[in-house]
Amino acid sequence: MWPQTAFKRLALACELWERPGMRVVVFGGAGDVGSRAVEDLTQSDDVELVTIADSNEDAAKALARRVGSGRNQVRVVPVDARVHDELVAAMKGHDVAASALGPFFMFEAPLVRAAIEAGVDYASVCDDWSAAEKVLDDFDEAAKVSGRTILTGLGASPGITNVGVRYFANRLDRVRRVDVSVYQPLNAGGGEAVFRHMLFIMSGEVAVWRDGRAMRVPACSEERTVEFPRFGPLKVWNMGHAEPVTVPRFFPDIEAVNFYMGYGKGSRLFVAPARLGLFANKAVTEATVKLIGRIERLAPDSAPAPGAVRLDVMGEKDGAEVHHMACGIGEMRATTGLSLSIGTQMLARGQTTSVGGGVFGPEACLDPEAFLASLQEKGIEAYEDLAMSRPLGATQSTHGAPTNNSRGASVRNP
Repeated sequence: MWPQTAFKRLALACELWERPGMRVVVFGGAGDVGSRAVEDLTQSDDVELVTIADSNEDAAKALARRVGSGRNQVRVVPVDARVHDELVAAMKGHDVAASALGPFFMFEAPLVRAAIEAGVDYASVCDDWSAAEKVLDDFDEAAKVSGRTILTGLGASPGITNVGVRYFANRLDRVRRVDVSVYQPLNAGGGEAVFRHMLFIMSGEVAVWRDGRAMRVPACSEERTVEFPRFGPLKVWNMGHAEPVTVPRFFPDIEAVNFYMGYGKGSRLFVAPARLGLFANKAVTEATVKLIGRIERLAPDSAPAPGAVRLDVMGEKDGAEVHHMACGIGEMRATTGLSLSIGTQMLARGQTTSVGGGVFGPEACLDPEAFLASLQEKGIEAYEDLAMSRPLGATQSTHGAPTNNSRGASVRNP
């Protein structure tokens, strides 16, 4: 007799054979992060078609030639994301539209609007707080009426961090506070789009959630030192990100959600002018982005440096105060692109915890165990300590740890 596992595998293979394959269009698919999502999607047996939608047609075609293996169909559609009708046309006929197209304060809302009109579900790595706020406020009702699922903030941070919040929330009676801290070195890769985002989140007033309500505070007005895995203590500052916008929507009793970020050596070269409001000037921002880009191109062959993320979740369990800490290291392109690919496939399969349509953060519609297990299969491992020696889930304590930052979960990719 065949072992039971063999029957299960045969049944799964038959199900995949009979079920129509997923059809996914990736906007910004020829870019740094988008191309990693495309690479992963084309390796999935569940995916029938991957469409690379990008304004850089030559780069998109080169990527299509590289990843096209016969397992699934890969095609290229040149798109001007500023033209609504082009977005809608590119989306039609697909199950999910995925986006790594930034800056998101420019493109997230137009892409969401187009997805709802095209009748497709949508997932993006949007990390801009104002864009997340706009799509939650302006498109949630339309998405509900149309029955479409809009998943915003599906990268590393936001994204894996949000799933981490849900993971720990499932082990608590109540979540009181969430702090997200990110170390992103200046040579993390991503090109001008990343630098433009970096300067945007350092500009003006940014979203936080304090005392149970939405607030705005000047970017870079708060400084703290955070202990990261591998890199040790680093300075970080408050900046604008999506977690303080989305997390309170789905945990309405939460008291505080904060985001802090730093760049290691050279941070103060950007923090000082940000505090003076210089990056609110578009001309200054563009000149700075171009300058950084030229400096980056002086060493074109250098590998992107890894960064780190730390997530602190405070709450209550059985009447006791609990502090869970999650942290991790990884290269931005891999962690962000793979997160987008995994979440997109879960969305296409209908593997969501939400009911009906609407605009969601990952914490509201993705099962954390399934999502984190998929990351693990792709080499992104989770741990429960800063030394990254205890795999997440190896100890199933639901009481967390004292507030001494000695426990946590880290995401690590080789």
